[in-house]
Amino acid sequence: MGEPLRIGLVGAGKISRAYLDTLARLPGLRLTAVTDLNRARAEAAAKTAEAAAKSAEVATKSAEAATKGAEGVAVAASADALMAREDVDAVLNLTIPAAHADVALAALAAGRHVYGEKPLSGTREEADAILGAAERAGLRVGCAPDTVLGPGTQTARKAVDDGLIGTPVAATAFMTTAGHEAWHPDPEFYYRPGGGPLLDMGPYYLSALVHLLGPVVRVTGAASRPRAQRSIGSGPRAGEHFAVEVDTHVTGVLEHRGGALTTLLMSFDVHAARLPRVEVHGSEGSLSVPDPNTFDGPVELWRGGAWEPLAPSAGYAGSARGYGLADMARALRAGRPHRASAELARHVLDVMLTLLDAARERTSLPVGTTCSRPEPVPFVGEPSTSAGHG
Repeated sequence: MGEPLRIGLVGAGKISRAYLDTLARLPGLRLTAVTDLNRARAEAAAKTAEAAAKSAEVATKSAEAATKGAEGVAVAASADALMAREDVDAVLNLTIPAAHADVALAALAAGRHVYGEKPLSGTREEADAILGAAERAGLRVGCAPDTVLGPGTQTARKAVDDGLIGTPVAATAFMTTAGHEAWHPDPEFYYRPGGGPLLDMGPYYLSALVHLLGPVVRVTGAASRPRAQRSIGSGPRAGEHFAVEVDTHVTGVLEHRGGALTTLLMSFDVHAARLPRVEVHGSEGSLSVPDPNTFDGPVELWRGGAWEPLAPSAGYAGSARGYGLADMARALRAGRPHRASAELARHVLDVMLTLLDAARERTSLPVGTTCSRPEPVPFVGEPSTSAGHG
């Protein structure tokens, strides 16, 4: 394996716990430092990481896990201070979406690789700046979601690639909820520029669709904003009202490079639905794909008159938040492209922004970027046995 990639975490908010639980058990990674605008939150994250490393040591009796726990996790005074540390090779960017680009560019300027939460940035210009800075510096940029690397999406992809549904002709992708304010104590950022159901949840669905069907070349869109205000439903600020600044119900048709057409619905305005998450329909059959916001889930094939489950046949088994970063670390050592890449994230962002543009203009528009389909993930076991796999 060689030396682990040393990780500095910027942003110790709600999503960080999912990463902290996973990083401790992933070979090839070691969390060395954490920072947050709220120092108490950063200190709590550091303690959580150290406890997770000790638990991983007990569970796996791994020398690497023992090293992770023994060396501890430093709390840096600022993002700049963290990026200047000699024991940070890569920055894990878990800040709010509005700060993604600034943190990524600062990390690249400091000579650090970057892996961040989605979306890559809020604008095409910021995304291009990130990719340009990384290319000039010879550094890697990765971006969530990495859920698409799990057995759910990857088993479905293998079924498509193996021709089990014939030639793909269409797909559907639906994400419906009444809104995140019901459970999130500080939900305003979901309803400000850079937020909304498409930019928040669309990366999961669109990344899965690119894995399944390839990049998107044209979109047609429509969108609405039924409510001007929302009310916080939980936490110490429950009952407070805030303004809605983005469209909260977005629909569209996506034309993939191979000719398949996807019908997309992303909404914060649906109280209940029985819609499937993702389905892919081909000339010889249909495929039911699990929720792309999860790593696992049932994959079912309809061919010959009945739905039948497909056993997991591809993807990282037991995966969770952070596997995209681990894949990037392996790719660095192997000298190959990483799968949760900035190129894919930039294309997904461009598709979403073009869809919103098309909705505003009430038309269809070409998508200005493209990307390669990431390499498929072969069926890989638990992380303690997956070191060195492609």
